[in-house]
Amino acid sequence: MMRASARLIGLLTITALAGCTVGPDYVRPEVSAPAAYKSQMPLDATSSDWKPAQPADAMPRAPWWGVYGDPQLDALEARVATANQTVAAAAARFRGARAAAAQARSAWFPTVTANAAFNQSRASSNVLYKSSAGVTVPDYLIDAQISWEPDLWGRISRAVEGGRAEAQASAADLQSAILSMQAELATSYFELRGTVEEEQLLQATLQAYEKALALTRDRFAGGVAAESDVAQAEEQLRATQAQLIDLETTRTSLVNAIAILVGETPSSFTLDVAPLNEAHSPHPSAALAALPLGVPSALLERRPDIAAAERRVAEANARVGVATAAFFPNLLLAATGGLEATHFSSWLEAPSRFWSLGPQLAFTVLDFGGRAAARDAARAAYDESVADYRQTVLTAFGQVEDNLNALEVLRCESEAQRQAVDAAQRALGKVSNRYENGAITYLSVVVTQAIVLSDQRTAVHIERRRMAASVALVKALGGGWSTAALPSAEEVSRRD
Repeated sequence: MMRASARLIGLLTITALAGCTVGPDYVRPEVSAPAAYKSQMPLDATSSDWKPAQPADAMPRAPWWGVYGDPQLDALEARVATANQTVAAAAARFRGARAAAAQARSAWFPTVTANAAFNQSRASSNVLYKSSAGVTVPDYLIDAQISWEPDLWGRISRAVEGGRAEAQASAADLQSAILSMQAELATSYFELRGTVEEEQLLQATLQAYEKALALTRDRFAGGVAAESDVAQAEEQLRATQAQLIDLETTRTSLVNAIAILVGETPSSFTLDVAPLNEAHSPHPSAALAALPLGVPSALLERRPDIAAAERRVAEANARVGVATAAFFPNLLLAATGGLEATHFSSWLEAPSRFWSLGPQLAFTVLDFGGRAAARDAARAAYDESVADYRQTVLTAFGQVEDNLNALEVLRCESEAQRQAVDAAQRALGKVSNRYENGAITYLSVVVTQAIVLSDQRTAVHIERRRMAASVALVKALGGGWSTAALPSAEEVSRRD
């Protein structure tokens, strides 16, 4: 009997190994990529600071924020990947996805369990015609079971394929989280530097207003100026002081935001930064010419969110195969063996052994459309993931176009605004001279001073927007990441 069972199991095993994998094989969905970006700007693709990644490029690349040449930003950015809690949560999700992939892979192998037990039982003495009535029977038992489900129709293979794809998608999500947090840090950092520059601008303006107020008071004391001139000069001074105080709120909020991004409590974090246009340091906007653009098709390999969406298409495709395999029978090969005896002294002797061996074939004959509905749901989920993937690609192209256009527009706007500031300052000089000569009232001076300050602050705001757009462009281009950095199928299902 045992030999016959062994032959049957051997035959079923050979059949299992010759089985097929049902369900559709994965093919990456097609997406259309333009030949070139509509918005163009002068970009130096040969820059050595940061280059577009290629899938086959295994050489290490400098961090993307290195193009700004700011050591303080470099130090802050290096802390994001290790201390930011959003990144830590994404890393935990990736580890969980890896564990799930390893768990799915374990279904390829037999399951072995063991059991050891001792119990005593006594049958009722008032049961007629039962030989064990009133008898206390001890039972010593040790056994082991081994079971294995051959992957006849590829159900396990598809589940492993889906688990690996999901783990790779989670790895790409982790890189997306790192890139997002690093870009947010860079944006807040340049916003902070712009705020500091605006504070310095207001402080210099306040000094000029204080001198103007003192001059007006002297002129009023000498009977040259009216009292209304003194009131206007003082009102302008106090209003500008209020603006400077208001900037402190913005500055504090930005410092606190940076503290959270680098994983520190705002109460214990301090940060002193240079103004955006500090004379002794390179202007960050000089880095704009070093941002590489590349061709649009390369974006598919450089954006971690696109890679994540594509991997989820592969995962959804595998789930269709799992749902399709449910239409076919499941085969389970099982064997049990052990020792059992009533007396401990004979427990480990050969006559106490027992075993069982045999296959089990299970097939759902009728489920009133349940499996078909599950397969249809899997196909619908696949179609949804394809649409999400294509939408992610379209959004990525749109983000690059938006930021390219923003950089070009802001560049032109910055040049025009600098000319406006120069013209306003020349006008202020002439108006101040005419006032001192008594040709005009102080109201003309106040109006011109307000125009100068407004134009100067607008110029600072434009520079801050330029830096934010440059960071957004780097993020839209993938930050130097490449799909070659994704873990392989073996790596995501291997336990460390």
